[in-house]
Amino acid sequence: MTLEELSTQREALLAARYRGVRTVEYDGKRITYATDAEMAAALADLEKRIAAAESGTPRRRIFTSASKGL
Repeated sequence: MTLEELSTQREALLAARYRGVRTVEYDGKRITYATDAEMAAALADLEKRIAAAESGTPRRRIFTSASKGL
């Protein structure tokens, strides 16, 4: 999915959530969520995907450890 498509989905989801509606329509598609928590999870996933698409590179984690060698 492109960044534009993800942004369109996010805006539609936010608008529906603020209105208190559980059905979201975008690009001729209709999605009905069971609870607000389900909508929040979908929104969090979209935010994560948008952040990844904007940054262009995956984040790396580096863990360090040390010991006294005893």
